[in-house]
Amino acid sequence: MPRRWMPGEREPGTGASLDRTDGLTFHGPRVALLLLVAAITYLLFPASPAVDTPIFEVGSVATENVIAPFAFTVPKTPEELGREQEELARSAKPIFRFRGDALDSVRVRLDRLMTGVENAAATPDARRRPNAAAIQRAATSAGVTLTTAEAEYLASAGRRRAMADGVRRVFARWLPAGVAASSALDDVHGEVIVQRGAQERSVLADSLMTFSGLLARSRAQHPDPNSSVGDALYIKLLSAFFEPSLALDRVATERRRQELRASVDVNRYTVRDGEKIVGEHEVVGKAEYDKLRALHNAMQQRTEGQQAVGRTAGAVMYDALVLAIFAVAILLFRPQLYRAIRSLVLFAMVFVMVLVAGAAAAHAPSVYPELIPVAFAAIICSVLFDPRISMIAAMILAVLVGGQSVYRGTNALFMNLVGGAAAALSVRVIRRRDQAYYSMLIIAVAYLLSAVVIGLTLGWHAGAIGWSAVRGMGNAVVSVMLAMFLLPLAERLTGTTTDLTLLEYSDLNHPLLKRLMVEAPGTYAHTIAMANLVEAGCNAIGANGLLGRVGTYYHDIGKLKKPQYFVENQPKGRNPHDKLKPTMSAGIIRNHVREGLELADENHLPKAISAFISQHHGTALISYFLEKARERDGPPGNTAEFSYPGPIPQTAETAVCMLADGVEAAARVLHEPTPEKIREVVDHIVRQRMEQGQLRDAPLTLKQLDQVKEAFARVLIGQHHNRIDYPAASGGVGAEFATT
Repeated sequence: MPRRWMPGEREPGTGASLDRTDGLTFHGPRVALLLLVAAITYLLFPASPAVDTPIFEVGSVATENVIAPFAFTVPKTPEELGREQEELARSAKPIFRFRGDALDSVRVRLDRLMTGVENAAATPDARRRPNAAAIQRAATSAGVTLTTAEAEYLASAGRRRAMADGVRRVFARWLPAGVAASSALDDVHGEVIVQRGAQERSVLADSLMTFSGLLARSRAQHPDPNSSVGDALYIKLLSAFFEPSLALDRVATERRRQELRASVDVNRYTVRDGEKIVGEHEVVGKAEYDKLRALHNAMQQRTEGQQAVGRTAGAVMYDALVLAIFAVAILLFRPQLYRAIRSLVLFAMVFVMVLVAGAAAAHAPSVYPELIPVAFAAIICSVLFDPRISMIAAMILAVLVGGQSVYRGTNALFMNLVGGAAAALSVRVIRRRDQAYYSMLIIAVAYLLSAVVIGLTLGWHAGAIGWSAVRGMGNAVVSVMLAMFLLPLAERLTGTTTDLTLLEYSDLNHPLLKRLMVEAPGTYAHTIAMANLVEAGCNAIGANGLLGRVGTYYHDIGKLKKPQYFVENQPKGRNPHDKLKPTMSAGIIRNHVREGLELADENHLPKAISAFISQHHGTALISYFLEKARERDGPPGNTAEFSYPGPIPQTAETAVCMLADGVEAAARVLHEPTPEKIREVVDHIVRQRMEQGQLRDAPLTLKQLDQVKEAFARVLIGQHHNRIDYPAASGGVGAEFATT
């Protein structure tokens, strides 16, 4: 579990009390950060959180009468307004305008053709026959393409006059009544308006004559129905010279549609001064809800001038007071977090992210409080710090968001309290890859239960409850995924070491540990044996056993610089210290702490692990070489040369590591490690460290020390259990085994 700190503890590596404050210099930046988050909250939710009119959910029962204090309107949404405008615009009748000049234009063009053909026909060719080619050229210049047979047909004066008279009769008879192009009525149904000068009349679109109808009726005026050439020429001339006398006036039609669009009322409701919006004990419907929200918005917009400044200041102070509760909680229960400005910046960033998401969700057509990712903030805080602080953060966020005007009267407070609490408790320890799935499941179930509870209370139908649960489940999935994605960045920002990071450094294939195994095998064996002791001791007192084990792995990496100067790595009978002065030997021994810290910096070890390097010896004396110095030169003038640089252990985990270091080394020299002797050694080492004052800053009680000693003894007794002798005759090794 994450490290828990209590008031009065000392900050790791400093020896400074965690609940010490430095007045304005200390609190000023923290207050400024709080006010910044409050100001951002107001910018995201500019309406004042404290309003005079309640907003009840649809389906809920009003707890009081709500009377309109002034007249106001409930505007339609842009989608509603646009839909109504288009529906009304589609009802506009298309306008067809009569063209009186169509018949005259047709006559002029037809006369030009016939004159040209007549002149061409009067000029015979070389064989004194009608000149068909000349007729074709004359027709082409008039806009009509004739075949040779048709040109020869028109060469006859009688046929030519009959054909021209027939075409003229058709146009003269029906164009004045109004004929439209066939394509003009393709998309027109129902009634249309026909404008003739200043007059207009409404007729059915099907009653208008089109060119297709004109052709059908022109059969009665056909001058030569028995001639295939004449029939084709007749249809060709009608098609070539037809001009619609009824034309769709698109500009006038669109103008009429715009007038209809403009006539649509932009307001859904108009509420008069003193009108009852909803009565006490009445069920709130959609109309009442819309009126309540519109009244709320209108009240926010009515305040101007000095009162607007006061309302803004009040809104910011409202948000600041809610956030101040969280700040006080951190100061009282986690003072080391309050001192760490980077941790407070992380809290601020996470809060702002949730607030931004809540503001975005508030701009949706319908307000869905299940979409506010309070669970995301709870997961980040729980993994980095601990579930208690995470729970408080989730509650503060739920109150902060739920208190904003857009979410008042909704279920935002309840849903986010439940979802945030579930998220905080779902990730107390993350040591497996599938833990994220469990968190998603727990948070999703929490939103499901809250949706069912609210739905049953307000009488929602099953579909509404289901959709609310689905939105909550989506929130759970996105919150967990986003939290896991941003967690490494959050660790770097705060300098916090999570269990996920510890698991990465627990890999014995880490380059430093592989070097330790190869270059200092004795130290490596001592480290592994110690790690078992430290983990058992930490677990016995509720400390972080994983941190204890991993920190122990790296506590002696400084010995990699000169491994041969440490007894566990020396071959029997060869000790390089025999040729050195005691002061030089003591310097080499004490320097393994400094050199270990240098290696830790080079390999970017987390500070929580580096603390084991500097604190596992504390400020203890290097007694062996101190005694040698006394025997050789008398009492040394500066005993600091024969003591470790410290500091003494500041956490339970580093304190247990110090005790395990001494216990494991002492247990190795026992010739007969019986349980009684092992317990005596453990008691002696712990008592010695206490008498030396090495545990005075560690947050350990006497009861916890007894629990640590019992855990050490249990592990060591298990390691030094008796084995039976196997007969040499069967290839075994017994007590009498000797080498030759």
